[in-house]
Amino acid sequence: MKTSVIGGGSWGSAFALYLGRLGVRTKLWIREEDIYANLCRTRENKTFLPGHVFPEPVSFFRDLPEAVVSSDVLFTAVPSQFCRSLFEEMSPYLGHGQVIVSLTKGLEPKSLKRMSQVMEETLQPGRKPPLAVLSGPSFAKELSLGHPTAVVVASRDMEAARKVQHLISGLTLRAYTSADVIGVELCGAMKNVIAIAAGITDALEFGLNSRAALITRGLVEMTRLGTHLGARKETFSGLAGMGDLILTCTGELSRNHFVGYELGKGRSLKAILGRMKMVAEGVRTTLSVHELARRESMEMPISEQVYQVLYKNKSPKKAIDDLMSRALKSE
Repeated sequence: MKTSVIGGGSWGSAFALYLGRLGVRTKLWIREEDIYANLCRTRENKTFLPGHVFPEPVSFFRDLPEAVVSSDVLFTAVPSQFCRSLFEEMSPYLGHGQVIVSLTKGLEPKSLKRMSQVMEETLQPGRKPPLAVLSGPSFAKELSLGHPTAVVVASRDMEAARKVQHLISGLTLRAYTSADVIGVELCGAMKNVIAIAAGITDALEFGLNSRAALITRGLVEMTRLGTHLGARKETFSGLAGMGDLILTCTGELSRNHFVGYELGKGRSLKAILGRMKMVAEGVRTTLSVHELARRESMEMPISEQVYQVLYKNKSPKKAIDDLMSRALKSE
């Protein structure tokens, strides 16, 4: 079986590296000319995944049609705001025998749609292959280092989900299947918002009590909105929900936790993002979740305070005070 990974950032590169180590023939498509040239010369992505040389089964491409046409399974790993245009580019070259798997953890700005919804809208009806999404607690660096990792592959087509599951599972990555595409995608997006809040509390040195309360109540918010939008409640206690939430709220490699930590230290969002090479999806997702909650008349106090800090210049300490002084209620 042949695969392509579309997107040469840290996660796309790490996933292609992993597939190559499994012996799977993999094309890694990179849009950036300088990164592509460096990969062809050194077989190392020095920008997004330094220190790892790609094995022989991985080849590098800038020709998107060739990467799409020649693969049985396509993994897309680009930031959410670029997915629609990418899917439109890919659409004319897709076939029924393929499977597309989204690795993106975010919502499309403005439309507030999940990546599978964007795919459904943009892919041509006659060329629309089975769609799947992959999520779970999975830092790119740790996957590259061979640390045991578990993820979930969700699809409405369970044959496609199992196909991907068997393709990617090995001694360092174990994949589970799910039919709850809505829940898996919403978990992957919303946990990033809570991770920003966790970074803020860590910067303010509030300790482990605060972190545990934040993660628990953050999960309540995620579950409340997700089930309202059609997700299954049990998904939020699984790898895509609780698993990824714990990772991004506590792991030093979390970009979103880093953003929150820097905000808690008093730095501006513009200055923080200016220092980052990689995208912190939670910054844009916070705005999307704010709009979703307002549209659906859902109460999401932690997400709302993160929105106020990011977009309304509210002080992190005042945001915490407002959370703690809300009206008392039953759990």
